[in-house]
Amino acid sequence: MHNPFRDLTRGERCLWLCSVAVVALSFALSGGDWLSGAASLIGVTALIFVAKGYVLGQVLTVVFSVFYGAISFLFQYYGEMITYLCMTTPIALMSVVSWLRHPYQDSQEVTVQDVSRRQVSVMLVWSVIVTAGFYFILRALNNANLAISTASITTSFLASYLTFLRSPYYALAYAANDVVLIVLWILAAMTDVTCLPMVLCFVMFLINDLYGFVNWQRMRRRQQA
Repeated sequence: MHNPFRDLTRGERCLWLCSVAVVALSFALSGGDWLSGAASLIGVTALIFVAKGYVLGQVLTVVFSVFYGAISFLFQYYGEMITYLCMTTPIALMSVVSWLRHPYQDSQEVTVQDVSRRQVSVMLVWSVIVTAGFYFILRALNNANLAISTASITTSFLASYLTFLRSPYYALAYAANDVVLIVLWILAAMTDVTCLPMVLCFVMFLINDLYGFVNWQRMRRRQQA
């Protein structure tokens, strides 16, 4: 069996270990629930392998989405729950298939794709449709922090779509989504301190996603060369 952790560079191992340490300590010190802690650890592990272009990252993203959907339900963030269970999870599953079908040569790495103008146009049209549809659904459910939750849906859809297309810009969309979620969980932490680890979790997500963009640009240059 191939051990994907052996493929991580020294910098990537440091980033992953630092992310795991920050998340684990924040949950241990704040008394956060085990479900949120497990989801966060799975999430930071998924991101380092997505940044590597490994399909394992997408598989872990599916697991994280299910966990995060359950957490969002408990905090009445129905927008996040619906987004991750009904949108992010299915697209992540499709991304698993897409990445398996497009390996770079015989490596574990996925082939990076440049997105066409037509694909961008289709993505923007669908993002408007998805955002509008979810806005009215969340408003009917009296969702907490409606505006922020709607912004999260838009950025999450763009990130998932670009990941499916194997574009480096998936990472920037996820970084934007991380910023939205940091704000969302800060608002929750103002009334419940046990939500603070989720803030730190998405701060680490942001750092990992920014690294993912840098690494995917390297991958694209190397593959095209």
